[in-house]
Amino acid sequence: MRGQVEIANVSRRGFLAGAGAGAFVLAVGLPRRGLAQEEPPKGFGRDAMPNGWRDDPTLFVSIAPDGAVTLTCTRAEMGQGVRTSIAMVLADELEADWAHVRVAQANGDEEKYGNQDTDGSRSLRHFFMPMRRAGAAARTMLEQAAAKSWGVPAGEVRARNHLLVHQPSGRTMGFGQAAGAAAALPVPDRETVRLKQPGEFRYIGSDAIGLVDNQDITTGKAIYGIDVRLEGMLYAVIARPPVFGGKVASHDAAAAMKVPGVVKVVVIDPPPIPSEFEPLGGVAVIARNTWAAMQGREALKATWDDGPNASYDSDAYRAQLEEAARKPGKLVREQGTVEKAFPGAAKRVEAEYYIPHLAQAPLEPPAAAARITNGKCEAWACTQAPQVTRLRLAKRLGLKPEDVTVHVTLLGGGFGRKSKPDYVLEAGILSQAMGGAPVKVTWTRDDDLHHGYYHTVSVERLEAGLDAKGKPVAWLHRTAAPTIGSIFAPDPKHELPFELGMGLTNLVLDVPNIRMENPEAPAHVRIGWYRSVSNIPHAFATQSFIAELAHAVGRDPKDYLLEVIGPARLVDPTELGDVWNYGEDPKLYPIDAGRLRKVVEVAAEGIGWGRQVPKGHGLGIAAHYSFVSYVAVAAEVAVGPDGSLSIPRVDIAVDCGPQVNPDRVRSQMEGAVVMGAGQAVSAAISFKQGRAQQDNFDTYLIPRIDSAPRDIRVHLVAPPRPDLPLGGVGEPGLPPVTPAIVNAVFAATGKRIRQLPIAGQLAT
Repeated sequence: MRGQVEIANVSRRGFLAGAGAGAFVLAVGLPRRGLAQEEPPKGFGRDAMPNGWRDDPTLFVSIAPDGAVTLTCTRAEMGQGVRTSIAMVLADELEADWAHVRVAQANGDEEKYGNQDTDGSRSLRHFFMPMRRAGAAARTMLEQAAAKSWGVPAGEVRARNHLLVHQPSGRTMGFGQAAGAAAALPVPDRETVRLKQPGEFRYIGSDAIGLVDNQDITTGKAIYGIDVRLEGMLYAVIARPPVFGGKVASHDAAAAMKVPGVVKVVVIDPPPIPSEFEPLGGVAVIARNTWAAMQGREALKATWDDGPNASYDSDAYRAQLEEAARKPGKLVREQGTVEKAFPGAAKRVEAEYYIPHLAQAPLEPPAAAARITNGKCEAWACTQAPQVTRLRLAKRLGLKPEDVTVHVTLLGGGFGRKSKPDYVLEAGILSQAMGGAPVKVTWTRDDDLHHGYYHTVSVERLEAGLDAKGKPVAWLHRTAAPTIGSIFAPDPKHELPFELGMGLTNLVLDVPNIRMENPEAPAHVRIGWYRSVSNIPHAFATQSFIAELAHAVGRDPKDYLLEVIGPARLVDPTELGDVWNYGEDPKLYPIDAGRLRKVVEVAAEGIGWGRQVPKGHGLGIAAHYSFVSYVAVAAEVAVGPDGSLSIPRVDIAVDCGPQVNPDRVRSQMEGAVVMGAGQAVSAAISFKQGRAQQDNFDTYLIPRIDSAPRDIRVHLVAPPRPDLPLGGVGEPGLPPVTPAIVNAVFAATGKRIRQLPIAGQLAT
């Protein structure tokens, strides 16, 4: 995290509701205004790229008189274990007994907590040092308080597992006993606070800590957005325009009102385009139960004015992107002179790769409830972006932000979809229409697939010139894809720096002449965050292409990949192109080619690279750097005579820097492998006449048990130094999975997969 960690003793200021009288409360990273070191691109709001833009996170840590340690977590829990992992860091430096550690979920409040967005694989890597310093500061203050109580030098007191111990005499005092006195002390200077050495950690790096939410989740007590129940609550579903930018032309409200249980039909006006986080508009049916609302929606028989995107067709748009990718585009990275290197190359290879729109499809679709009482709105939602939700609710409802409270529930998956608060705004709008009565909006699966913020469609064109030894001397890459920026500004046609910096402009290649271009690509649907974002098409293309080059010169794909990565070295990403690193200084995160090489070697060794495999089987490999982490995947596939595809085994190696919670790292890698297999084999969203063609999981195919990789082995690779910054974990596992699988398919069949999904391409 950029800048210095700020810690303040706010025990007397009432910042943390529920801490109780006599509690000792520290604020970590005080809320600050106007500290963003860089401005958003022209035409984009500060909360656009990515959500919140500035990242000055603030957490609160309290120690109550009974000794309970409570961390207020500002990040949303959606299965990644963030609430547990952040608490582990705090508890370790504090020398707390884990049995006395509690985690409370923060409501949406930018003034109090700063950026609360759970995206960009930033949560733990940005909170690691703040939490360590907070724990160490609190430990020091407790030791000082105990020393003052005993009248002994502070240097003679040490915290040990929730006790303060006077080492010469053996006297002890509990954390709770010292909390009140510690609350009166100033926060010690950074220089006087001792951080633990890695060898002293008790929780950091341990597999022994279970999820703080696990008991409630496994017993059904946990509350997700879809579980919220309020007294007198009404239930709503919404008929939304089937084409982005459309609006309702007609509907039969009287027919809907005849459905038993329906109480009101409400028209929601469509937003202007670009719509940012606004609802799509449409016709809402409000009823006394969800089933009645759904039946009322069916009775509406709504017709639509489809608007400017009525002709959007996936196949036609693909041809448009291919045409754009075959012509020069906006220059985004240049090294050497590609034009001069190509004519002298001994061999020239070119290929185009296509990846369709994808839907996040979290197993819990979007859901939110809201009520308005005495001019104040409360909302409950499975949201990744509570502070943006709060601000947008206030604006849409005509309220002050301080009069809006957003309660964050657990998320049944998010993958970027739930960083957009359109569904929460719908609940607020409908509550207002019902005079403030509580209303819950439920999205069905077809709502989710038809009206989402989709992962961008992409055509990637690559050309390489090889010398007489088969090594690339010239590399040209054109990426044509509609940008996420299209929901924030009028009609942008080029990807933004942060999208290009995801595996394109920051790609490490040992090639002397490189040119990368970005042709125009207008958007016709809402483009949004999707786990790993633009790393997905860039990794699919580059890692597939490197394997194609290896085949073209008769080389082993793993050896050739290592050769193209080049020797171990540190690469300054700012020397590669216009890199935007989630608001951080890219110079603080040099790309280590040695670490990338290492994960390739570990994954290859894990799967037994080079071994004999049965007929119809093949091995493939790919690697990618993203979110400050290095990941390689080696996959084994089996293709039957009928074209059926299975994935017997995947080995994934990850170097994410110091590993706080290894169990969660493994889980995230396993989940990435399953999700990546779905992208590779079966998942796609297509459009005809502007309408998404997939309705449910029978047409938008995610892996089932019988189609998921059968054996996933995660290899945690230690970083070369323990003091390196943490990398992300939630997203980096995904990009290399798909190219490893398609490369394995080629090894098994000799058929090159250049368009996704694979389904239907292997039948003989």
